[in-house]
Amino acid sequence: MGISLPGLASGLNSADLIAQMMKVEAIPQILLKNKVANRQTAITDFQSLNSKIQALVDAAKSIGKTGAIRAFTTTSSNDSITVKAGATAASGQLDVQVTKLAKTHTLVSGQMAEWPESPATMTFVDKDGVRTEVTAASGSIDDVVRAVNNHDLGIRATKIASGSDASGNPLYRIQFSASKPGEDAAFEVYQGSSADIDAGTASNVLAGPGAALISAGTDAELVLYAGTAAEERITSSSNTFAEVLPGVEVTVSKLTSEPATLTVDDDPKKSAETVKAFVDQVAAIFSLIASKSAVKTTTGADGKSSTAGGPFTGDSTIRNLRQQLATSVQAPVDGVSPSTIGISFDKDGVLKFDAEKFQAALTENPSKVQELFTAVAGRVEGASKAISDKYDGLLTKKVQGEESTVKDLTTQIEKWDKRLETRQANLERMYAALEVNMSRLNSQSTYLAGQLNNLPKWSSGDSK
Repeated sequence: MGISLPGLASGLNSADLIAQMMKVEAIPQILLKNKVANRQTAITDFQSLNSKIQALVDAAKSIGKTGAIRAFTTTSSNDSITVKAGATAASGQLDVQVTKLAKTHTLVSGQMAEWPESPATMTFVDKDGVRTEVTAASGSIDDVVRAVNNHDLGIRATKIASGSDASGNPLYRIQFSASKPGEDAAFEVYQGSSADIDAGTASNVLAGPGAALISAGTDAELVLYAGTAAEERITSSSNTFAEVLPGVEVTVSKLTSEPATLTVDDDPKKSAETVKAFVDQVAAIFSLIASKSAVKTTTGADGKSSTAGGPFTGDSTIRNLRQQLATSVQAPVDGVSPSTIGISFDKDGVLKFDAEKFQAALTENPSKVQELFTAVAGRVEGASKAISDKYDGLLTKKVQGEESTVKDLTTQIEKWDKRLETRQANLERMYAALEVNMSRLNSQSTYLAGQLNNLPKWSSGDSK
């Protein structure tokens, strides 16, 4: 009988053997791929942290401005007067009476089918006597309006339909309005050039039949301490008065027959809410670092426990930046701890904000609280900028280093692809040669077995 092996020639499942051997060969590449996956996860976490710290730079810069954390409540005893307090406001109270409202200088021409001359020439004279000539393309009302509006006069012309003449031709008026209210925006309009005005041949538009001054440009006026020796009048070209009280805007909409009381008070509760939002933003960064640095224990299906760290666990860059940020928040300012205004870390290292403590400190000494908090915000801004600067920030360089490592690992993986491809080809050739040799040996075995079977058979009787 011939040499017998299971299967065709060699009796081996070469494809399965090669696949199993390639799995072993690929273990180093798989380890590299796992490293890349872990690094990419870490990069995503580093970038997320970096984005939060970059946002903190802007937040700290904004809230660190003078007066940024001050908030106020405002009241007015008259609904037609509104009060708005800005960052530089201060508490105070004032009685005011509105004696004038700001009006826009507006006049309208008489009826006309077109301008009296073509092309139309007009001269505008402002409050200070400065003249500006405007010449239209023709005498048509549309061209006149267009020419005025195309000049930077601070005056707007509008075409107004005004019936028709005896022959049924349409008539129009031109309304001229200053672009802003107030006495300084008042003007006059003349038919003719500046030279015509000097010659006395230009006519004022208001002198024409049916022309009228709709409203003269006037300033709004407030009277303080009305009826006393200290009476004072304050004017504004608009109906909004700035700095009547420091950092406060007063807007009026009606005349008042008697003084109205305006009040500005500190709002410690709202100020505390502003600071809390900022502290919470910083605390969220510490929380993210703690979460990604935690070592977690898991139990597998076999009941065995294993521990694994997060992407930030043991990372010196993370430790360094956390310390920088924590110092910027908690270090004393001129010997005064931020904890005196309610900003501190608890026993578990969690950043907390005590709103009641902050409000009490703000009520007692607003300027001192502002000074201390501004210093803290400035330090947070500086630390955050050093950590997240897009060119040389501590965390930015960390991300760049991780990306470089991933790039190198990817290159190694690509080299392993070629190495494994070559190894598989060699194995396939080797097993193919084995199959050929085993097939030849099986053929020889079969031939020899046949020859043996054809040999004469001997027995003991044949030897006599």
